[in-house]
Amino acid sequence: MARQSKIELLIRREGDEGFEVREIPSARAYLQYRPQRIADSAWELAELPKGIERRLTYILKNKATDRYILLRERERFLWEQMDGRTSLQEMATAYVLRYGAFDFDVIPALIAKLRQAELLTLRPASRLREVLARHRKNLGARALEAAFRGLEKITVTSREVQRNFERLYRWGGLLIFTFPTLVLGLALAVLGVMSAIRLWQDAGEIAAPLARHPILALLSVKLVFFATLAAHQLVHGLACVHYGRRVREYGFTLLHGFVPTFYVDVTDLFMASRRARVVTAVTGPLVHLYFGAICFWAATHIPAGFLQSFVAATGLLQWQSFLVCLYPFCFLEMDGYHILVDVLGLPTLNKDSWRFFRNELWRRVADRQGITRQEAIWVGYILLSFVSVSAFVLFNLWGLVTVGSS
Repeated sequence: MARQSKIELLIRREGDEGFEVREIPSARAYLQYRPQRIADSAWELAELPKGIERRLTYILKNKATDRYILLRERERFLWEQMDGRTSLQEMATAYVLRYGAFDFDVIPALIAKLRQAELLTLRPASRLREVLARHRKNLGARALEAAFRGLEKITVTSREVQRNFERLYRWGGLLIFTFPTLVLGLALAVLGVMSAIRLWQDAGEIAAPLARHPILALLSVKLVFFATLAAHQLVHGLACVHYGRRVREYGFTLLHGFVPTFYVDVTDLFMASRRARVVTAVTGPLVHLYFGAICFWAATHIPAGFLQSFVAATGLLQWQSFLVCLYPFCFLEMDGYHILVDVLGLPTLNKDSWRFFRNELWRRVADRQGITRQEAIWVGYILLSFVSVSAFVLFNLWGLVTVGSS
């Protein structure tokens, strides 16, 4: 297994003016971390006169340490994104949409330069981590935070996977992206819908064996789900190869320190077309659609019992995963969300929508002021997400009640 490249970030210690350096594997940084510049009052930016090359350059000063660094115009753009709410992936997407290309070394190089000048801190990766960070004087909070840090190091990964993906693509992976496969997949989905309708008529009887063995049911369904999650990411990688780009990394990690997940780094698709990015985003979730359809069809041919219940429950979970992955209006930055922001050209849609909804919308309503087209998109995203999540929760509750009363 190849050694991973690292990104070093500074983390300000609680109740102390010093910093500690934390090394983070690059792919996990893309998944979790949101760099945050120091307080606005602690730095100063000045534009330099244009030289012979007529390029914009800036001097960034740390007022506390009197350290100065030189920023190019594109580095200044990234610096402005480092507000503690924008992830590295969102920053990279915004960079591509702004400049039309992406240099994979630009963000780590800028982070290293900012680190040397003590201009960058690290915002905790989740709300739970934020709470723990604010209560580090509490022994229990420190112990729990230390446990999360330890779990974050549980990562099985390799950065030398391009050849393996290319072999897998040549050995049959290329068939995934052919028209006959698309037709076969659609037929399979229709068969799955028909099978699911038949199973729903006897949902109570089918679900009963799971209730008698809840632990076994939970473990077995989740185990199969994680296997298909690995396949989901694998297909993303194959799509990257299909469009002539490089798979940078593939592996398993604990997201935020406690959410097990597989991941694949296909950021090289920033150099491909929008069509390539959309197709790559769609093909991964199709694994859940097709496998769920197979499960529903198989469940209609299996005698009543635990096995039938397990297969039917697996199919239901797979189809829910398919919908969650591709549906963009659910507050989760999944495949469907990334397709939406790519089409709209708004890489920080989620963050900007929440900020406008909390801080600006109600003041505009009270003052009877209008909103711009972009602001209307932000409001629409929030409202559609609220409605969609509510409908999803109500549907699942209705399903549980229906099955329980059958």
